[in-house]
Amino acid sequence: MRPSKGCLRSSISIVKARPEHLLAILELLAAGAAGARVGRDSLDKDAYRDSFAAMLAAPEMEVFVALDAEGTVLGTYQIHFLKGLAYNGRPRAEVESVHTRADSRGMGIGGQMMAHAEELARAANACILQLTSNKVRIDAHRFYDRLGFEQSHLGFKKLL
Repeated sequence: MRPSKGCLRSSISIVKARPEHLLAILELLAAGAAGARVGRDSLDKDAYRDSFAAMLAAPEMEVFVALDAEGTVLGTYQIHFLKGLAYNGRPRAEVESVHTRADSRGMGIGGQMMAHAEELARAANACILQLTSNKVRIDAHRFYDRLGFEQSHLGFKKLL
């Protein structure tokens, strides 16, 4: 049975990801794959171990997980701090790979993760908190709209 929204909200903690969270993060990413990424991710932790270790050590980014009271990973996101000259040289914060377990959606976890990301961005004096979302994720777009994000740019990607 799913806990009530109020109960779960108070028992969620958002912490920096650790190596033991890798498989749960990979499961979230694979479950949330859309567009060209569908079927391209594996759940082989060994294939990701070095990249994940590098990400955890990188000073310009952080990976977070949302944990319930038992330590189960219910969500994840990454935040990158990008240097630039616009906005008087202030950094930008970019959020990526925001995923919540399907059985935990609608409980406020995504909102808590995004509020956490915004706090980090403000603390870093970032001028913008930005993200991209696959064009097929209509529910996610409504979620970001509710949080005050504006769809201001058209994005392009090229798989290599």
